[in-house]
Amino acid sequence: MTITAVEAADSRPVLLRREKFERGIGIGLLVGVTVWLIWNFFAGPVQFINVGLAGLRLGAIYALIALGYTLVYGIIELINFAHGDLFMLGSVFSSYILIKWLGAGTGSAKDWGLMILTLFVVMALCALLNVTAERVAYRRLRRAPKLAPLITAVGISFIFQWFGLVLNGSAPKSWPKVIPDGGLVLGPVTIDWSTIIVVVVTVPLLLGLSYIVQRTRQGKAMRATAQDQDAARLMGINVDRTIAFVFALGGAMAGAAGLLYLETFGTTRYDAGFQLGLIAFTAAVLGGIGNLTGAVLGGVLIGLIQGFNDGLPYGFGQKWSQSVVFTILILLMVFKPEGILGKPTIEKV
Repeated sequence: MTITAVEAADSRPVLLRREKFERGIGIGLLVGVTVWLIWNFFAGPVQFINVGLAGLRLGAIYALIALGYTLVYGIIELINFAHGDLFMLGSVFSSYILIKWLGAGTGSAKDWGLMILTLFVVMALCALLNVTAERVAYRRLRRAPKLAPLITAVGISFIFQWFGLVLNGSAPKSWPKVIPDGGLVLGPVTIDWSTIIVVVVTVPLLLGLSYIVQRTRQGKAMRATAQDQDAARLMGINVDRTIAFVFALGGAMAGAAGLLYLETFGTTRYDAGFQLGLIAFTAAVLGGIGNLTGAVLGGVLIGLIQGFNDGLPYGFGQKWSQSVVFTILILLMVFKPEGILGKPTIEKV
């Protein structure tokens, strides 16, 4: 059905009023959050900074997991729901390799070298698992309706979770940590050693991933495949190998997040991937699914939101943490469905 120029002109004021209304609500929410943060800062500035640092640490872990979601979605538009459980397996693998097999956690100086070795081993293991899942399941469904690979991803999630249950057991396990308790004291503020290590490990990984995507030949192949797979094939790009490489990168990020999670909290759970994976997926959507910078921004923002809500004097408290996160996501999807850094897309039919 087509509309005339007169009808289009008549509908324009209605659209403008709607846009102004939505913009006003968005500005009101931002002002409300800003006032709440300022209020909490003056109520307890030291607590505010400490809670913010803890939120930054958690947000960095979310960002690493979210990158796996956004990488895969950006190239084949698949929401890989198994990615959260791959992260869980990364934490379980880290506990076995670092603590059980290599004997770290005794407080000796060599533990740090063993932790770095474990980081690369776990990243490689998770990358291999992710590539195997792509080769066995997803690749065969690439031309199928979108619901088929989505259901397959849920099935692979259960398989990964079963492996976690076999390796870790049904109860949470506590493990000794290489990163000691305490932190760097700067006046009244204490920066936990775990926060410093998480940031020190996460930032180079993010920069390295960005370099691969933006500056390398393989990165150009990834971007070309994401735009048009058939055209990429005509240009001589091995699409299957490129997609497998993307799954390997996403799996490596999940493995790194698993080790950092273990060293931050000192526990492993077979069902940890469901909750953290869902939050990391939320972070990817919040920042703009398919956008690497958006995934990092979304992860850090959600980590800070959780930290502030759980630890500030005037917050909703930890029991409302998930509700606050997903309420913010719903509001964003209503007023800006493409995410913070995402671009509006028009689907041609």
